[in-house]
This record gives sequence, C-alpha cells and structure tokens, in this order.
Amino acid sequence: MKIGFVSPHTFSYPGGVQKHTLALKKEFEKRGHQVKLIFPREEIPQKKDKDTILLGGALYMPGNASKINLSLNITPFSIYQKLKKEKFDILHFQNLGLFLPWQIIETAAQLHRKSINILTFHAFLDGSRVFKEFPFLAKALGSYLIPKFDGLIAVSDPVLSQLNQKVKYKKSLEVIPNGVDIDFFNSKNQKIKKFDDEKINILFVGRFEKRKGLIYLVRAFGFLRKKNRNIRLLVVGDGDEKEKIEKYIKKRKILDIVFVGRVREKDLAKYYATADVCCFPSLYGESFGIVLLEAMASGKPIAAFSNKGYKEVLVGKGARFLAEPKDDKELAEKINLLIENEKLREEMGKWGRQEAKKYSWENIADQTLKFYDQVIEYKKLKDKKLKDKR
Repeated sequence: MKIGFVSPHTFSYPGGVQKHTLALKKEFEKRGHQVKLIFPREEIPQKKDKDTILLGGALYMPGNASKINLSLNITPFSIYQKLKKEKFDILHFQNLGLFLPWQIIETAAQLHRKSINILTFHAFLDGSRVFKEFPFLAKALGSYLIPKFDGLIAVSDPVLSQLNQKVKYKKSLEVIPNGVDIDFFNSKNQKIKKFDDEKINILFVGRFEKRKGLIYLVRAFGFLRKKNRNIRLLVVGDGDEKEKIEKYIKKRKILDIVFVGRVREKDLAKYYATADVCCFPSLYGESFGIVLLEAMASGKPIAAFSNKGYKEVLVGKGARFLAEPKDDKELAEKINLLIENEKLREEMGKWGRQEAKKYSWENIADQTLKFYDQVIEYKKLKDKKLKDKR
C-alpha cells in the first residue's frame, strides 16, 4: 500500500504525535509499504527528502497553556496536484489541526481515484487550545468534517468516550494506543557519567508549559530536598514556563535541580537510564502518555499525577504511585516511597518493562494495518450495497 501520513505539526522538534507518526512509518516500511509524510513548512526554504511533502506553512499562536499550531496552504491547487500525482491508497491524518488537514480532506474528495481516509485522535477536544479559541470549529468538526473519514482511531478509552459523546459516527471506530520502541528504550542503556554518582536522580521529560505541571514537581522536590541531600532533579526539555520556574527555585534556594535543556532523540534513552525515579506531573490534557512508556520500557519506576491519560497506562501496581493533580505534597510522598526503598524501585522497574512490551511499535503497527483492512472491507461492502440499490 501507499500511505500518506498527514500532520498539522512540523517535525523540527518532535512531540508525541510526531514520534507516533515516525515510528509507524518505520514499521510500515519494514513490511514493504511505501510511506510519505505530509506536513507544513516551518520556514522557507526548508529541506525535504523523498519521503516528505511540504504543503503550506506553520504558524504558532501563544496560549495560556500551550501554543496553538495553525497550518494553511495558500495555493489549494497545489494540494490537488500532489495528491493526484501520489495516488495514495491511505491518507492517515494524525490529529486534525487548522487548516491544512481540512484542505487536504476536502481536496481528496475531489479526486477521481479516492483514497481511504483515516483519522487518529491523539488529544481531548475539551483540552484543545484550538477549539477553546474557536468554539464554532468543534461543531463543524463533528457535524461536517468527521463524517468524511472512513475510519477513526482513538489512542485511549477516554478519547474514545469523548468522541462517542460529541460525534455521531457510524463507520469504523477503534482504540489503538500509542507505542514505544522497546529496543531503543531498555534497562541496559549507558548512563550519563556526570550524573552517575551516589545521588538518586529524579527525571522529568517534557515541555515547560502550564499543563505539564513542572512547577508542582519542583515544589515536591523542594519538600524532599529539605530532609534528603542525596537527591537530584534532572529536567529535560524547554518552554515558556522556564523563567517563572527558575525564579521560584532561586527565591526558595532549592539546590540540585539541573536544567538539561532539549535533548536529541538519540540521547534521550541515556537520561532514562541515568534516572532512579521518573516523574510526570501533567495536570490535564494527556490523552495517553508516551513519556510513561519510555520510562517503563527503560525499566524505571514512575510517580505521576492521575490525569485521565496517565490512568490508562499506570494500572495495577502502577496506580499506587499516582497522586491527585496539583497536590505537590502527595506527589512528594509518592516519590519518597521510591527514594527510600531500592527494592521497590527495582520491583516497579521490572513491572513497567513488562507492561511496556504490550505497547511495542511492532504490535501497534500490526493493529493499525489490521484496522486499515477492516475499513477497506467495510467500505467495499457499503459501496456494493449502494450499487445494488441502484
């Protein structure tokens, strides 16, 4: 099959959706499928390779919780030309931002040779900055745009639940979670030497934005640091909240917090390997939790806030280490359980590694391709029924 992955996001700094897309691309190509990425330019000119189609441009608007990503192609005919030339069997949309994906799905409907159109929802509509800023779009999404897709995928049960509540959709619908590279993230990866000492390393990986809750982890670490000098907080990432958080740290004179900055994807596994405990204090808006899977695959125990998405991943034993969102004292207690008990860290690390294997990209790719086949068969039967009625 020839598959086009459509993204409203650029790939210059991959987040969860981009990681998901690139991982599926890799697995599909192993199976002999041809895959191309379709996304907006972030800058002009921008380098591309044979597997990349750049359409339109990306615009980022600041918001209180995160940035809104808008994309638009000012020459719609170029979309038609590209799609007509490529002859995709499947167009798989990874999220549905404004406006480029909307233009592509509209254009695809005009082609003589039509593709099968799939949409994966990675996020909650209620938590979307786009739909908060432009509420009329949510209505248009449910009543007009979504029916144009042949199949919908939700990355978790909470996302599926919101779709069932907001969208009357009678075609193929499936839950297929995010995945993790269990070979890249593993318990035998090399540690970072300068942090490989007697201190217990607590690791945060993520963007510095309000909903990621880093300030609550910093507060929790401040409580813990008062009674335990043998701990260190490693903060991987960057974002608009950094200055505010640094001022908080300086004012309260909290020591042993290291801001690492952005890390290349190929180096990220070393930071997980260096960690003794991983902590992800996202407050809301998490439909799943890729960083959780990365930590689990690396054999590391996790403490986190119990948002809807994280509760989907940290089940069973893992649920013990979920704290109420914004409760920095409870979060500190969860982290402290792991700091004080090395055997418990090992136990939870082994549990996490075993759980992560369920989410290998090989398994997720198999589920996605199986869903494609189901949608194709469903569409054939539907077309046959329509033909028979005539």
